[in-house]
Amino acid sequence: MEVHDALRNRRTVRAFLNRPVPRESLQEILEDALHTPSWANTQPWEVHVAAGEVLERIRRTYEERTTAKVPAQPDLPFPGAWPAPCRERTKELTLGRALTRNTTTDDPAFHHEFLMANRRFFGAPCVVYLCMARALSQWSVFDLGAMCQSITLAAQDRGVESAIAINTVCYPDVLRAELGIPDDLVIVIGIALGYVDPSDPEDSFRSARRTLAEAVSFKGF
Repeated sequence: MEVHDALRNRRTVRAFLNRPVPRESLQEILEDALHTPSWANTQPWEVHVAAGEVLERIRRTYEERTTAKVPAQPDLPFPGAWPAPCRERTKELTLGRALTRNTTTDDPAFHHEFLMANRRFFGAPCVVYLCMARALSQWSVFDLGAMCQSITLAAQDRGVESAIAINTVCYPDVLRAELGIPDDLVIVIGIALGYVDPSDPEDSFRSARRTLAEAVSFKGF
């Protein structure tokens, strides 16, 4: 797959088939992604992969806590507020998703089901969790972001789709208990991996992107 096509076609999948990703495919994806560059070659990422019954236990616990309205407590906190332009783009995203479900953003059931879908990891058969040492500065999150993109593009090259989602790491104590992640690691983000369910309405949805003129400023050219 050409890089041009990969960057333009990769998207967040919000409905996965109940079809396992072979361990061999996951190993190939991660072996490629481990070539991601990092600041001073620190390679700060620690990677934990969950699938099978382990992931199902995590999924069930997340669903139970969400139903019980247990507050999310990710290691890296949610932003207190989005800047206005970001908030508007998020509203557009939510509206577009609601339309694919033949409903509106005023529908409480729509928002509840979307939260539950997030906490089920959209039915993905596998989640890759990226962690880093607490002793590192926030600059290392940049390296984990690069690693995250490398994983999603390497997966796409093998026909495996992805969803990068903060809700995969909203209950870090559950992940530590199930995956043996030590307290001295920050659980930064999770990447759901699997095969897209083409029968789901949201498979047809694509969010808008800012144009070059809107996002980029050139000087001296």
